[in-house]
Amino acid sequence: MFTQVTKGIKVSVQTTFEGTFFKNYKMHYAFGYTITIENLSKDTVQLTARHWDIFDALKEMETIDGEGVIGRKPVLKPGKSHTYSSGCLLASPIGAMNGYYEMVNFTTSEEFEVDIPTFKFAAPFAIN
Repeated sequence: MFTQVTKGIKVSVQTTFEGTFFKNYKMHYAFGYTITIENLSKDTVQLTARHWDIFDALKEMETIDGEGVIGRKPVLKPGKSHTYSSGCLLASPIGAMNGYYEMVNFTTSEEFEVDIPTFKFAAPFAIN
């Protein structure tokens, strides 16, 4: 598990290898990840947007920006958490992702970024 805390917000990531398949006559590697965002601060916060950098050993880095996560903009009261799962397709059996969440503190109206730790993808047969 990969974990990082920024401004009282803890982000933990667990990854899984989901398998291989062909798409457009090319082999692809499917990875899943489950992220838990936990509010360790004393203030209520809301996740409003995300930024991802996706690293694939066989391709150039891809950047993705968007609103919320999985169609939601969760509000986290102190001591509460939000967990969601998603996935990533790579051309290589080895890769990684990292990024940040854009959040707003309801007490101070401050907008801030919460780092998402770099988490690695590796198909079991690719690990030596």
